[in-house]
Amino acid sequence: MVPLQEALARAEDVGLDLVEVAPQAKPPVCKLMDYGKYRYEMSKKAQSARKKQTFIQVKEIKMRPRTDVHDLEVKKKKIRKFLEDGNKVKVTVRFRGREIVHSDQGLEMLKRVAEEMSDISNIEHMPTSEGRTMHMVLAPKKE
Repeated sequence: MVPLQEALARAEDVGLDLVEVAPQAKPPVCKLMDYGKYRYEMSKKAQSARKKQTFIQVKEIKMRPRTDVHDLEVKKKKIRKFLEDGNKVKVTVRFRGREIVHSDQGLEMLKRVAEEMSDISNIEHMPTSEGRTMHMVLAPKKE
């Protein structure tokens, strides 16, 4: 353990900086190093950590209970693409006007979509109804 004044004098003689590495330690740990180089290396480590990070987005597909068969197939292809890319998908059925009376059709549509996507996805959030919308969330299967 070297006194602070002596450590500062040594750092000045060598042309380096006295950097506190572990302030929470008792006593605090300091090193003689080039502070600019240290900051550069830390920023490079943080940058590489951000590169390796993956962002999972929640994509949304909206339907209506009277969506036609072909349109439903197109939406299923889009859902499959989102899941293969590693994103979660929120499938929403929106009821307008008197369609709310046929909420069972919307539930059936969501179940059918979940069943057809079961090879690449899991149901993360079961179908629920909120006002005039019914939705569920599909997540890609872990490998």
